[in-house]
Amino acid sequence: MKPPAPVEMTLRGETGMMDDRIVPHSSQLHTELWTSWASLLRSYTGAHGLNSTHHAVVEVGPTEIILRVDTRWLRFTPTSMTSSLHPEHPEPFNLEEDGTVTLNNTREEMDLLAERLAREIMSMS
Repeated sequence: MKPPAPVEMTLRGETGMMDDRIVPHSSQLHTELWTSWASLLRSYTGAHGLNSTHHAVVEVGPTEIILRVDTRWLRFTPTSMTSSLHPEHPEPFNLEEDGTVTLNNTREEMDLLAERLAREIMSMS
């Protein structure tokens, strides 16, 4: 069994944010990040749904996560997020090695973005 290739990274400016260069995620790391993302969506929609008349369903596959609440939905692939509000306009999406998520060219902590998206989709009535 070959060890995964090393990941080359550089620091960007004063923020200390990591910047990916050339080498993609290992498949095991991507699987762990993908599973974590689905789990966070499931947990936060469950928490936000405690006082709701609707409940969320999270469907997870190797290349697609779909979050459904009533007639609304979010669809994630490894490279995009599509919403029932604007299905013709997918937004760029990427799970980063450092546990952040880039959505529409804005990087956020994975748990904070999952909570925000869960709150938004659960509060739409």
